[in-house]
Amino acid sequence: MNERDTTVYAKDDPRSSLATAPAPGPDGSAAIAAAQYVDFRQLAPADGTTAEERTAIVRAQNVILVHTEARTGDDLDNGTLDGELAVILTDDSPVISVHTAAGTTPVNDPGLVVVPPGASHLSVQGDGPVLRLIEAGEPEWRDRAANAEAYAQDHPRVAPLHRWPEPVGESAVRHYPLAKVPDDPDRFGRIFRTRAFMVNFLPPQHGPRDPRKLSPHTHDDFEQLSVAVRGSYIHHIRTPWLNDSTAWRDDEHVRLGSPSVAIIPPPAVHTSAADDPGVNQLIDIFSPPRVDFSQKPGWVLNADDYPMP
Repeated sequence: MNERDTTVYAKDDPRSSLATAPAPGPDGSAAIAAAQYVDFRQLAPADGTTAEERTAIVRAQNVILVHTEARTGDDLDNGTLDGELAVILTDDSPVISVHTAAGTTPVNDPGLVVVPPGASHLSVQGDGPVLRLIEAGEPEWRDRAANAEAYAQDHPRVAPLHRWPEPVGESAVRHYPLAKVPDDPDRFGRIFRTRAFMVNFLPPQHGPRDPRKLSPHTHDDFEQLSVAVRGSYIHHIRTPWLNDSTAWRDDEHVRLGSPSVAIIPPPAVHTSAADDPGVNQLIDIFSPPRVDFSQKPGWVLNADDYPMP
């Protein structure tokens, strides 16, 4: 996967050191998909009686997002998966226990939980959001997304998912708590990867983003999923003009509260600006993992567990 910048990042932005010369990308004549914007609570009201009623399911090309407003006593069945399951827990999430054939693993802290392939389920102690990431090809899940029709055909500009190498060591539930990650101004966010996903917990931002310090950029061949877990954001999207002018799109400036997700297709120019006066926070998700982020020393916090190809 490749990243190409259409503007220069600010000098104090850690991404300013990323390589900007792209490798050959997909067919430049292929149609550019439309961005998608999903308010999870419009799909699944938070006051639903059952966990299923409080669960919103959406997808991108390679990943399915399952967002549940969980309640004490919920049991979230993941089915039997061929690939790993990733579970995102935020400061507002409840305590969970992960149940697999190997036993039970309690998880008490925000961060990323990676569950090995096979049958699993999550039991919930407390109230709050639980976000699960599942490979889009999983038979038990691939047709359940509310926006499944948008991916009836693969998007030709999106790189397909080829799993990265197996994790080091024995198969086990792995928990990466955010509390153990020190601040580092030279690192962009708090990044973890699995064989199929990359998750970047961006730091909370207090108040709106300075409109003079945005970072519009493009990705050559991968989608970006920006999940708002606190506050609200304006997602600015510009679709490049191709030869067919009937497919040109006006610039979009879409405001989403939380919880929500913006699914940004390549090679749209994009940037997101927090606009709530309180606390705002995004989590960015990519599938497959990003090579450019992975090549930056110290950026991927669990790189020792999950080697690059």
